[in-house]
Parts: sequence; C-alpha cells; structure tokens
Amino acid sequence: MTKQIRIPATYMRGGTSKGVFFSLQDLPIEAHKPGEARDKLLMRIIGSPDPYAKQIDGLGGATSSTSKTVIVSKSARSEHDVDYLFGQVSIDKAFVDWSGNCGNLSAAVGPFAIHSGLIDKARIPDNGVVSVRIWQANISKTIIAKVPIVDGEVQELGDFELDGVTFPAAEIEVAFVDPADSAGSMFPTGNLVDDLTVPNIGTFNATLINAGIPTIFIDANELGLNGDELQADINSDPHWLDKFESIRAFGAMKMGLIDSREQAKTRQHTPKLAFVSPPKSYVTSSHKPISGHDVDLLVRAMSMGQLHHAMMGTAAVAIACAASVEGTVVNLAAGGGARQAVTFGHPSGTLKVGAIASKASTGWTVDKAIMSRSARILMEGWVRVPSDTMN
Repeated sequence: MTKQIRIPATYMRGGTSKGVFFSLQDLPIEAHKPGEARDKLLMRIIGSPDPYAKQIDGLGGATSSTSKTVIVSKSARSEHDVDYLFGQVSIDKAFVDWSGNCGNLSAAVGPFAIHSGLIDKARIPDNGVVSVRIWQANISKTIIAKVPIVDGEVQELGDFELDGVTFPAAEIEVAFVDPADSAGSMFPTGNLVDDLTVPNIGTFNATLINAGIPTIFIDANELGLNGDELQADINSDPHWLDKFESIRAFGAMKMGLIDSREQAKTRQHTPKLAFVSPPKSYVTSSHKPISGHDVDLLVRAMSMGQLHHAMMGTAAVAIACAASVEGTVVNLAAGGGARQAVTFGHPSGTLKVGAIASKASTGWTVDKAIMSRSARILMEGWVRVPSDTMN
C-alpha cells in the first residue's frame, strides 16, 4: 500500500495571491532540479489536474491567484540573497507554467527567506528594514523587497490596506529592477501601437509590451466594453472567454512568444491580456465606490483564462512601464503626456504604480518599477503527498 510522505512547506499570501512556498533543500531529491518529477510533485500538492476544477484534494484554491507554488534557495549570484522560482499550476490540465513571474508573491519571498533562515542574521536589525535582493529565476531579473522588522522578526501586521485583500497588514515596497525584456525590446514588435488582427474577431490597436510580464493592452471601447467590468460580467460568459483567449493567442504570436495558436494552450500564464479605458466612476466587487477623479485610468486583466479579481503584480509593472511611454494605449487612456506614476482602477479597487522610462539607441528601457504590497504567513508545517507521486 502506498503511504504518504511529508515535505516542509509554508502557505503564504503575497499581495492579492497566495501559494505554497518551499525551500529548495527541503524538497525530495528528485525535485531539486527542473523536470517531470518536480512538476508532478507540485501539481499533486496543489491538487491538479482536476477535471472538476475545484482542487479539493490539494492546497490550490481553484483560481489563477491561488494555484501557485514558489521555490526559494540561497543565491550563488553576487549581490543577491536568494533565488526565487515561480510555478503557475494549471487547474484542470497536467502542466506547470514556468514562463513568467508572479509579482504579488514576489512580496512574500523576502519574508519567507527571513523566516526560513536564508538571510544572514547579522543583516537583520532589531527594528528597521531589510532590503532582500531576489534573483527572479523565471525571467532572470532582480527584485528588491524592503521588509519591515520589529523585535528582530518580520513585521506582518500593520495598517497598510491593499485593495483586493480584506485585512490590513504591514507594507512591503517591491522594486522590479530593469523590468523590460533583457533579450529584446521592451516593445517586441518595435512599435508602441500595433494593428493586431484576430481572424473572425477583428483588428485592434494594441500595445504589446514585455516588462514585468509579457502583456497585450487593448482599449476597452474597441472590444465593445466599458472598461469597468467585474469578474461576473466576463467569467460567466463563454463567448467573452473564448474571444479573449483567441486575442491572447494571436497577440502571443505577434510578440514572438509562440509559433502557433495551439501552443497557447500550454502557455497559459503568459502573455497576459488587459483592456484599458479612461477614468470613470464605478463600484468594486466589494461594493466600494471609486470616483473617476481618484484614478488616471481603468484596467482589467485576464489571467489563466479568467478575468482577475484585482490585478496581477507583474501586470501592474507592465501598466507602469507602458503608462510611462507617451503614445501607448495605456498612456493614452491615462490622458497622454509624460508620466512617472499612475493610479489605476481594477475590479477590487485602486493601485498606484511608478516607473520612469527612457529611450536609448537600442529602444525603450525602464530602470525600476515600484509598488507596495503586503505578505503574511497563513500556515506552516508539512504538506503530505502520496509517495509514488513523482513516479
């Protein structure tokens, strides 16, 4: 009879997401390196693939925001403390998408590293802030998380409120250093706005950007939407979900991320698709009124085939970068002109993000994109899985 094995794990919220965190050294030896064994292990822990799309027999929450895993280890790279690897677990299909980062969970990596003893104790003050330098292994980028410390421990509780999260917590500033694609242009087609043609659907003005996470931005009006939609307006309509997935697939091909529409089925995490609109008043999913005078624009984003309940952290980086470049779809929705920060409205509330773009001979670059998030340990101990999971 197969027995269960247990693996040290920490269940954490980071920003508006939550996931299962592991120290690399605590994983079974078969899962120390990328490959089938690691993927099988993480899928079984989360409860995927689940044809019922509920993840009842695992730790996943049956949404793109809660079907996530993180592996952290001490970094051998100079000027970095830890390496951070993110795995987006498909809910109903048998694969883990390693193609991008999770900006929300990035806020939890620093606290996890401190809790797990991966940061030198000599660097942790009795009271103050620790700057944890994180190497994001999925996209080969640096993230700096400023983690508050009280009485020698991570401060988790506080009065910082983040729309999309019910309870307040301590603020963590997260900086994404040089968030644009290092291997190519921040705008992969070389254009700030492209004609994106999707057979049987239409042609749209789109900004295709690779910063934070590859993202396709389209004006909501061109799609026939208001821009203030909530989850139920989109996720309950198969027509819209199919339409958005088709647009995303053809956008991915235009960005050079995939060669055929079929490949999009195994690359659900990236690129993201978002639609924007000028500022207007609306009511959030928690019935909180948002005034159009308090935001620069509205943004709604698709994640893993569904409209996101708030905003993905990496997509927020993409919003900041696109808004900082005059003439993009995002910049125009915000009123145009030079911008170093924008406050945008999403289904759960508002978020302010900042970035400063500059144009060089090689194209547009952004030194750093910054936002505030929070993180908290929800549970720690051991997760159990059948011993034959990795066979």
